[in-house]
Amino acid sequence: MSAPPTHGQIIGGLSTTPDLAAALCDYRDVLGLRLVETGALDAGLAAAWGCPASAGAAMAVLQPQSGAPCYLRLVEAPLPPDFRPTTSYGWGAFELTVQDVYGWPDRLVGSGFTVVGPPRALEGMPHFVPMQVIGRGGEMLYLNEVFGDSAGSDLPRAGSPVDRIFICILAARDRADSVSWYADRIGLDAGETFNLAYSMINKAFGLPADYRSDLTMVQKGRMTILEVDDYPPVTLERPGPADALPAGNALVSLAVDCLDKLDLAWITPPLVHPGALYGGRRSGTVRDPAGALLELVECGAVSG
Repeated sequence: MSAPPTHGQIIGGLSTTPDLAAALCDYRDVLGLRLVETGALDAGLAAAWGCPASAGAAMAVLQPQSGAPCYLRLVEAPLPPDFRPTTSYGWGAFELTVQDVYGWPDRLVGSGFTVVGPPRALEGMPHFVPMQVIGRGGEMLYLNEVFGDSAGSDLPRAGSPVDRIFICILAARDRADSVSWYADRIGLDAGETFNLAYSMINKAFGLPADYRSDLTMVQKGRMTILEVDDYPPVTLERPGPADALPAGNALVSLAVDCLDKLDLAWITPPLVHPGALYGGRRSGTVRDPAGALLELVECGAVSG
């Protein structure tokens, strides 16, 4: 049995998709995630996210076969015609730890995933090899095989072909401001900053291949949580209705010790919502400085 989540640990990532049945074929049948829940998005939960227009939408919840306490949620929603991945502020990608990264391009042939970055080592980051894919809803996933820990962090090895989310990528309006907000408001730690030619950003914006960007890791101790990226001045707002879930990578859920100790402007007061991700625990949602939806779930005692 997996250990209970600790403060700051990623316990969920939510993406929207225009065809839930087709997306389930991708996530369950191709990636091998285990389907744990299906149904309509609860109106109270949609309101807690500030997305009342998404209430009643078809939703599915999946979990790695390893049993890691991390859930991928898919919510059916129309795909805005002007949405292009990796060009708008907010959540840009979910990074999942996987086995045999070099074998995944062939396994994805015929699926709804488009490989936009084949497996390759990153400059200055020899401890894992990532590849990047885009799903039917424009959601970006990094499939990363971990080979070792970095100097400043412990990286999880996959216990199943596709395992848990271990880094969420944030496209920031102001990288330093976002890093400070997560440190001061959520109680996380600023990690290493890297400067590199980031191919996903450069391709998305048509920038020269050698254009360099800064990114800062946000951690809790040696546990990785977020990668906060500097985005170019031409970055857009995420398209779509303001009262519905965003397109693509829509929402991230983190475990926290105690909601009452956090000085945050909750969209609605924290409550207990139904679902496997919550396990009878309260959650509350805020928007971070980049406008990204951040759901925080208490990992302390279960509410009575």
